[in-house]
Amino acid sequence: METKRTKRTLGRTGIEVSALGFGCWAIGGEWQSADGQPLGWGKVDDEESVRAVRRALDLGVTFFDTADTYGAGHSERVLGRALGKRRADVVVATKWGNVFDEETRTLTGADDTPEYARRALTASLKRLGTDHVDLYQLHLSDADPERAAQLRDACEEFVREGLIRAYAWSTDDPARAAVFARGEHCAAVQHMANVLQDAPEMFALCEELELASVNRSPLAMGLLTGRRRSGQALEAGDIRSRPPQWLQGFEDGSGAAPDWVARVDALKDVLTSNGRTPGQGALAWLWARSPRAIPIPGFRSVTQAEQNADALAKGPLTPEQLTEVNSILAR
Repeated sequence: METKRTKRTLGRTGIEVSALGFGCWAIGGEWQSADGQPLGWGKVDDEESVRAVRRALDLGVTFFDTADTYGAGHSERVLGRALGKRRADVVVATKWGNVFDEETRTLTGADDTPEYARRALTASLKRLGTDHVDLYQLHLSDADPERAAQLRDACEEFVREGLIRAYAWSTDDPARAAVFARGEHCAAVQHMANVLQDAPEMFALCEELELASVNRSPLAMGLLTGRRRSGQALEAGDIRSRPPQWLQGFEDGSGAAPDWVARVDALKDVLTSNGRTPGQGALAWLWARSPRAIPIPGFRSVTQAEQNADALAKGPLTPEQLTEVNSILAR
C-alpha cells in the first residue's frame, strides 16, 4: 500500500495517523437523554469490542475517536482497556462539553466553562488509562464563539502542561471551526460528511487553514453499508429507532427512509467498483473528495472492523468515479 494514501497528518501538528480512523460511539453501548431518548446504538459485547479494536490495530488503523459521553464514560473505558500496552502505537481523540451521570448512563446537560473542560479532561484520562489525549475536541457543536475562544485558550494551556497534544471542534459550522483554528495547536475539525451529505464549505476551510477533516457519519449512520432497508425496524435502544431531529435518513419506528435507500441503491454500482463493499466505496468517496479527509466509521464487531480496515488497501475512488457519483446524485 502506498503510504500517501494510507496515512494522514493531523493538520499543522505533524501527528501522523492512518487515513481511516475508527469511531467509538457504538461500542459505548446504551445510554440516553434525561427524557429517555436513546443515544447509543443498542446493546454491545465489551469483549467483542476489545477484540475489534485490537484487530483494527493489527490491520493498520492507528486513530481512534471517542467521547466522554459515549455510553456515559463506557466507550472510553473499553477503548482504554483494548489499547492497553499498545497505547503508544495510536492516536486517541476524545471530546468534552456534555455532562452525564455514569451510574444511570444519562445525559444531563452541557457545560462550556474552561473549569469544566479541565475536570472533564482529568476524568477522561483516568477512564482511558493514559497520561495524555492526542486530540481533544469540543463536543458542543453550537457553542457560543466567544466562549469557544476561551476554551481554545484553555486547550493551549493543556498543551503546555502535556495533557493533550492538539485540539479541535466537533461542529458543522465553518465559522465556528475557524475560531478554534486561530489557535496554534488546533489540528482539525470534526464534521459530518458522506457521499449523501457533502460538506463543501468545511472541506474548503480545512484546505485553506491546513486542518485535518475528521469525518463523522461517513457511512450515513449505516445507510451506506447497503444493509439498511426501509421498513426494517431497529432495536429499542438504538438512536436510529427514534431519530432526533438532526439525524436524517431514518423514520421514527420504521427504520431507513425510502428516499434515502433509493439514493444508496442508485450509487451501488460505482461504490462497489474494484471489489469494494458499498461501505468501502463510501469511505473511498471521502478520500477522493479531499486529501485531508479522515473518515471515522463506527463498529461493534471484529467483522465490521475488518471490512472497514480493508478499505485502506483499495484506496480512493478515481476522479472519473467521483464525477459519476455527482451525476447520479444530481439526477
